[in-house]
Amino acid sequence: MQRARKQRKPTDPNQPERMRLWLMYPQRLIQKPLIWEVGRRFNVVTNIRQASVTDEIGLVCLELDGPRSEVKAAIQWFEKTGVKVEPVEINVIES
Repeated sequence: MQRARKQRKPTDPNQPERMRLWLMYPQRLIQKPLIWEVGRRFNVVTNIRQASVTDEIGLVCLELDGPRSEVKAAIQWFEKTGVKVEPVEINVIES
């Protein structure tokens, strides 16, 4: 007996998505308001979950919330700007 295959629906680019990311800023970008700018350029809501900034490096745990296509575009913009972006593997702060 053959199993019926589940047909995958194409991913809707307008479907809401929430993603937590680690952003690692190089020294030259620490003074730039990049999180503010990404919220202005793209239809995403930003939420800083954790941050540590020194004179040499910036490390930010950022939550992006918005349509899937906008979240993806915002991540690509961060990377193009020179920020290293990694997904958060576990919940950092929940309380």
